[in-house]
Amino acid sequence: MELPILELTLGLIPVLLFLAGLTYLDSFKLVRLRDVLLTLLLGGCVASVSFLANRGLTSLLGVDLDIVSRYVAPAVEEQLKGAYLLYLITRGRVGFMVDAAIRGFAIGAGFALVENIHYMQALPDATVGVWVVRGLGTAIMHGGTTAIVGIMGKAFLERTTVHPLIAAAPGLITAIILHSVFNHFLLSPGLSTLVVLIAFPLAVIFVFNRSEQSTRAWLGEGFDSDQELLEMITTGELGGTRIGRYLNTLERKFPPEVVADMLCYLRVYLELTIQAKGILLMRDAGFEVGTDPELKEKFQELRFLDKSIGKTGILALRPFLHASTHDLWQLYVLGGS
Repeated sequence: MELPILELTLGLIPVLLFLAGLTYLDSFKLVRLRDVLLTLLLGGCVASVSFLANRGLTSLLGVDLDIVSRYVAPAVEEQLKGAYLLYLITRGRVGFMVDAAIRGFAIGAGFALVENIHYMQALPDATVGVWVVRGLGTAIMHGGTTAIVGIMGKAFLERTTVHPLIAAAPGLITAIILHSVFNHFLLSPGLSTLVVLIAFPLAVIFVFNRSEQSTRAWLGEGFDSDQELLEMITTGELGGTRIGRYLNTLERKFPPEVVADMLCYLRVYLELTIQAKGILLMRDAGFEVGTDPELKEKFQELRFLDKSIGKTGILALRPFLHASTHDLWQLYVLGGS
C-alpha cells in the first residue's frame, strides 16, 4: 500500500528531528552515529515483538482493546524497550545521563516509527489530526519514557550498590505509569500532545546541563589523579607513598611475576583512561580524533594481563582502577573510537 507523503511526514519526521537534536546537543559526542542508528533499528524490532506480545496477551486474557491499551501494552512495551538499554548500562557501555537519554530516546523513536507505519497501513482513512497526535505526541512519548528508564537507571546505579534490576525498577515503573496515563486520554489528544512537547524538552535540557557539568568535573579530577599515578609508576617513585606501601603488601601475597604483571596492567589501564579523557576533551573543542594505530595492541596487552593476573589480582588492584561506570565506559568508547 502506498503511504501518503503528508501522513509519513507528520507521523515519522518529528521524532527523528528530536533525536537528531539530542545528538547535536551532545557536545562530547558520547554516542556515535553508528550506535544511534543501530539503537534506532533495534527499537523498530522491539515494536514488532511488542505487537505480537500484545496480541497474544489480548487473546490469552480475553480483555478488550481499551484495557490492553491502558494497562497491558504500557507494561509490555516499556520493559521490552528498556531491556537493551539497561543491558548497556550494566555492561558499562553508557557512562553519563546524556548518552542514556540519547540511547533511550533512539530506542523509543525506532519503536514509534515502526508502530506509526503499522497504523498508517491499518488506518488508511485516518485524519491529518490523528497523525499530528501520533507524530508529535505518541512518538515523542515513546522516546521520552525510554529515555527516562535510561536516565533513572543510570542515576540509581551510580548512587547505590543494589542489583541492577532493582536499580532499574524506579525508572521502569515511572515509564509504565506515564505511558499508561497518556493512553488513558485524560486530556484531549491535542492537549496531551502539547504537554508532551513542553514537558519532555524541559526535562532533557535539565538532564543535559547536569550531565555536562558532571562530565567536565569528572574529566578534570580524572586527569589529575590518573596522570599522577602513571608518572609514579613509570618513574618508579612509589616507595614512600601510600600507593607504594599498598603495592608492597601485594608482594607478600602474590608471586613476583604476578606483581610485575599487575604493575604493567595498571600502567596500560591508566594510559588508556587518560587517552579516553583526552579524546572527550578534543571532541568538546570541536576536533576530529583519529584512531591510534597502537590502540589495538594496548587492548590486547590489557586482556592478556587480565588473564595472567586473574580475578583475585584484579580485585587487589581495584582501589587504583576506580571501576565506576564512567571508567568502564571510557574504555569502551576508546576501543570503538
